[in-house]
Order: sequence, then structure tokens, then C-alpha cells
Amino acid sequence: MDCLSFSSEKQRCSELFDSTDVEEMEEERIGRCTEDLEINPFDRLPFSSRYYKLLKEREELPIWQMKYAFMESLHHHQIVIVSGDAKTGKSSQIDACCLSFLIFKVPQWCAEYSLAAHFQHGAIICTQTCKHATVWLALRVADEMDVNIGHEVGYVVPCDNCCNNDTILRFSTDEMLQREMMSIPLLNSYGIIIVDCILERTVPTDILLGLLKDVLMLRPELKLVVITSPQLSSKLQKYYGSVPLLRVESKYQTEVAYTSSIQKDYFLYALRLLFEIHNSKRRGDVMIFLTCEQEIRNAFWIIQQEGHNLNPDLGELVPIPLIPNEQERIFKSNEEKPYKNYRRKVLLTTNLGESLVWSKTVSFVIDTGIQRRKVYNPRIRANTVVIQPISKSQAKMRQQILGISSSGKCFCLYPEEFMEKEMKPLPPVRIQDSNLISMVLFLKRMDIAGLGHCDFIDRPDPESLMQALEDLDYLAALDNDGNLSEFGIIMSEFPVDPQLSKSILASCEFNCVEEMLTIAAMVTAPGCFVNPPQESEEIAVTCRQKFLHPAGDHFTLINVYKAYKEASTNAISQYYDIEKWCQDYFLNCSALRIAEAIRTELVDIMRRIELPISAPNFGLNENVLGIKKALLSGYFMQIARDVDGSGNYLMLAHKQVAQLHPLSIYYNSSRIPEWVVFHEFSITENNSIKIISAISPDLFMKLVPQYYFSNLPPSESKAILQEVINHLTPISAIDDGQKNIIEDREFEKYPETPAEQRCFIQ
Repeated sequence: MDCLSFSSEKQRCSELFDSTDVEEMEEERIGRCTEDLEINPFDRLPFSSRYYKLLKEREELPIWQMKYAFMESLHHHQIVIVSGDAKTGKSSQIDACCLSFLIFKVPQWCAEYSLAAHFQHGAIICTQTCKHATVWLALRVADEMDVNIGHEVGYVVPCDNCCNNDTILRFSTDEMLQREMMSIPLLNSYGIIIVDCILERTVPTDILLGLLKDVLMLRPELKLVVITSPQLSSKLQKYYGSVPLLRVESKYQTEVAYTSSIQKDYFLYALRLLFEIHNSKRRGDVMIFLTCEQEIRNAFWIIQQEGHNLNPDLGELVPIPLIPNEQERIFKSNEEKPYKNYRRKVLLTTNLGESLVWSKTVSFVIDTGIQRRKVYNPRIRANTVVIQPISKSQAKMRQQILGISSSGKCFCLYPEEFMEKEMKPLPPVRIQDSNLISMVLFLKRMDIAGLGHCDFIDRPDPESLMQALEDLDYLAALDNDGNLSEFGIIMSEFPVDPQLSKSILASCEFNCVEEMLTIAAMVTAPGCFVNPPQESEEIAVTCRQKFLHPAGDHFTLINVYKAYKEASTNAISQYYDIEKWCQDYFLNCSALRIAEAIRTELVDIMRRIELPISAPNFGLNENVLGIKKALLSGYFMQIARDVDGSGNYLMLAHKQVAQLHPLSIYYNSSRIPEWVVFHEFSITENNSIKIISAISPDLFMKLVPQYYFSNLPPSESKAILQEVINHLTPISAIDDGQKNIIEDREFEKYPETPAEQRCFIQ
């Protein structure tokens, strides 16, 4: 896909940067001073005046004094660990990545090191955990290096590649570099690999750190730089052995105010504190850390509504929701109200968006001190949402965000004693509480290249590993020896959950590829429906009625996507705002754009591996049946039955009970299906199944692997399904005429596999 243009990125980043900084960045780059005699060694053009301005500021950073020590360590060692506090500039200068929009950064040391060696061992790649941060860091670093984005510096994120063959410095999400290893296991095109944001410890990051140990042994010329926090540095040094550790300490201190007790209603307390700061007339933007996306949306609507009642002389409150993996604002103000004074931005995010909220204009941080996390339970194949305190390292990072702001202040809505006694030193390791089926599929793929062994920093949960192997076996991704089957190799090509990739492949058989690709894109992207404020709830429900499909939520998502594509086409020809259209229908425009990009990528993969793409037939009964068959082929483990006719669904694979999600078309409906296939089940205060569609038990029994059915625990639902099996007419006992009629209506019964067949750990 084409890289994002600088002008469009300038418009997006203006909410995080000072507008004057953005204009300077563009104008000074375009108007490079031809009178300057010094030439930029990266693009062979004269340095601009902005470069010298940034250079002077970068020389004042604490990390500047460490430059030669780092270069010396990198020259003599294959692995270098750099540890430092937030805002020391460690990310910006060493690995050419910038987690902070607060400070300007020095010329990129790794790029200079490789340039001196004429890039004989390859380019440089720096990983990040967040798509949004990856793009903006590349933009910022290109500005610092005085080069153009997409040429010497670029980025690679899901559905967007802004690099070319001459790119010497790439920014990439950890999952994209992981996928690159499937085709180039030894990463031969890179001479230096930098792993940043390691404190977050995502599953792809842990996999990379483990596999790179073997890659480094096979490629002695390859260099690895690991950027970490002080709390994790000693563990990493022990993991990698005798490697140099460079420690950088921040010289800046932040004023921190703690409350005397835990704030139970932290949400309203944080908003009251925001309005107090605004009424105090103290200048500076405000950043608020909340626990989930829904709280971000609620805070946005409240701030926007209350902002109209504030004294205009104080200026305008501008709430900016920052949600990971969404590259642009998901809300826009319904009314642009002119103010004579400045606009105070209020940045709203969660613990997952810490890397998104770095701005030199932030003077106040409000930290609620708690987070909402998803913990995967392999026994029931579901996520449990838990609310728990953040870690000490996260608390310190939030306090240090203010960095060099002399008048800034961090408000912690918890006592200092609570931080010392109740908060753990580091965040939980995600590889120990996540669904590992995608990880295991990837490692099985890497095993073909001889890199299947992964020396993890922290061992994954054994029960989750066994469950992942079992699920891959059910999906026919493994052969009888426990290795990746040919079918599994094709499944691994798709950057989606294995169950979803199985459904995509099954859609080739059932002639519904176009529709299944749309479903896959919509369920992979963030949710397309926006939860409105209470006063607009009835209007939102009425708007959603336009997209409803009687077959279920999966089909409703197809209607939403088709309507969005039609509106986008009309927007081009009739010059109206597609974002306004989404806002009118309470749809998340950013999520729909992401879904569009995901679908384009899936289509490209289908064509690359030469899989057939059937013509669209959405709306025909045969097509609806084909879509349900494709869904069941991948999601036969996610079946539920209404046990009392009132919407209390019992999971087939276990005894958990859940209700319909409020956004389901069947919610508050008089027609509640008895059997459903669902996309997601979460254990929360109100257990719910999300994105569901109605199915029939006989259709389910014709698609489920029999050895999976034989392992289901005894239940009333299983007894009903056994009756279905007993009453199914054997095809072999029917004459040819009747057989043809049945085959027109139903496809052949799924071949049985011995119940004792199991997967093996290699």
C-alpha cells in the first residue's frame, strides 16, 4: 500500500504537536538552505536550518554524553542493552525511535554506525508494540535526520508499508517483523535490529527476543540493541549473558500529588479534577489515564458537553481520545466554537496507550492508578476482564511524562503507600496470560526453517500451550506427528486468528469468499459501532436498524461495510464528508478504514497464494448458508445454546453461561435463536457473547470434527446433538436421485477421525 502523505499526517498529528512545530517541520524541510555547505550523508543534500536548530537542543539531553560509550559497545559486542528513565532521550538517539514528542532528538547513532560501514550487513529495523506509535516515530525521526519519510526512513505496520528498497531505517511493529521472519528466518536484510518498548512485553516481542538468540548465533555480523526500563535491565542482562548495559538517568524531577485514600469513583473524580485545573487558569494540556475504551468515550462526551457551559474566557477544552491501533481521532466535535484564548487539549488514554501520549505541551497528568486487563483462561477458551492496580514501573513512567515541564504536576488518585505496597514492580507478562494459538502456529511455521525452538525469557503457561496445540489439531493445522500440515502452512499466511483463517479457507469451498473476507476484516478491526451518550441512545438504535440482517451479527457487519463503501464512493463523486456520514450513523470511521485496509491485505494474500475468490452473492439463501458453513468450519468450538428461551446461553464446550451483547441484533428481540455461533466470549460483570449468528444443530454436526465432539463433556446440549446424529440419514443408503437432492441442500458429512487421536508437543 502507498505510504501516508506528509500533508495528511501533518493534519493528524496537529492534535498532539503544537501546530507551529508541524508547520516548521514541513516548511523548513521543503525550503532547505542551499547556502549551507554541510551535506547530509544520508541523502546527499544540504542540511536545512531546522536540522541545526534541533541539533542544538539535542546536545542538552542526558543521553548525549553516552554517545561514544554506546558506539564503542556496539562496535565490540553483538548485543547491547540500554536502560533509562522515560524522557531521557534514550529511544530517540540510540535506536532512531521516539516515544516522546516532548524532546527533540539527536542524529541517530545506529544509522551513523551503519553508514560508516556502508551498510554492508544490511539496514536497521526498530520494533514498536503499537501501530500508531510506529508511524509517528518514523515521521519524527525522518525530521530529525533531515530526510524524507518513505525514502531513507520508513515504517511497516499492518496494512501499510511506507518503505522502498533504499530505506536504511525502518520502523516496524513487532508482529510485522515476526511475520517477516516466516519468509526470511535469518532476517538477512538487516544489520542492526532494535527491540524497543520491551517493558510492555507483548507476545510477539517475547517471541522475537527468544528467536533472535538463535539468529544471532547463525549470523555473527548481526547486532541487537534492546531498549528497556531499569526494572527489567538486570533480568535481560542475565538472559543474554555477559553483555554491556548502558544506564541513563533523568535529571528532571516531577511534582507528584497523591490522594489520602483510594478513590472508588475514580472516573468522576478525575473529571472534577480536570475542570478544577481548567478553572485555575493554569496553562498546559492535560492527560488522563483511564481503564478502558468505554471510559474514554464517556469522558469524551462529558467533557464536550460540559465544555459548552464553561467560561469562554478560560479557553476551549478539546478532548482527544487516543486508542491503540486507531491512527486518528474517532470523534469530532459537533460544533466548532470560536475562542479568543488558547485551546487546552485533554488527552484520554489507557495503559495500552502510554506510548501514544507524549507531547511537550502536557503540563498535567491525572493517573487513576488502575487498569482493566484481559486474562485468557484456556479451560474455557475465554478472556476474563480483571481490574487491578498498575505496576510501579507504569506509575513512574506516567509521572516522568511531564519530564522537563517546570510547572507541570502529576495527580495520582491513590496514596503513595498504596503504590509501594500494592503495586507490583513490573506489568504482568502477556505470554503467561494470553491465548497462544497464534504463537504456536507461528512457531510451528518457524520449525520448518529450523527455528522452532524459542528460549523464552518467561515460560508460557503449559496449560495454554496444550490448549493451543489441541485447537490447532481440531482445525487440521497439524499432521499426525504434530508438525504443521500443508493446510496449516496456508493458514499461517493470514495475519488473523487461526480460526478465522480456517473460515477464510473454507469459504473457497462454499463459494462465499468475498463475504467471508469482509467478515474477517470487520471482526479483526476495532468495533465499528460507537456507544453514544445516553441522550442519543434511541437515535443510535434507530440508525443501526438500517444495517440489521436477520441471519445474525456477522451478516450485519457485511451490511455495514457495504454501506460504508457505497458512502465512500458517493463522498468522492458528490464531495461530502464520509466522517460526517459515519458520525450520523454512530459508526467508527477509523475502525471502518482499518477494516478496509485489512480486507485489501487479505485479498492480496489470496491472490498471492493463488486461492480462488468467488463472485459476490450476498443476499441469496445459498450464500447465507455458505457463510454459516464457513464460519462453523473455523468456530465450531464457539457454539452456545439458549437453555431457557430467554437469552441465557450455555457454552457447548464448558458450563459457562452468558447473555447476548447489547450490540447484537438479537438483543431485546422477540426472536432469540436457540443455537448460535459466536466470535468472542468475555467473562466480565455481565458475561456476554459478542458477534453471533443463528445456526442449526444438524448443520453444526455436519461440520464439526467428530473427535472434537467425542471430547465434549456430557450435557443436555450434547445429548440433543447426539440425537441429531442418530437421525441423520446415511447418504450411502439413498438412491442416486435422492442423494443429488440432499447434496444440493447440504454438503457431505465431515470425515470422522478416531477419538484417541491427539496432538504432540515437539
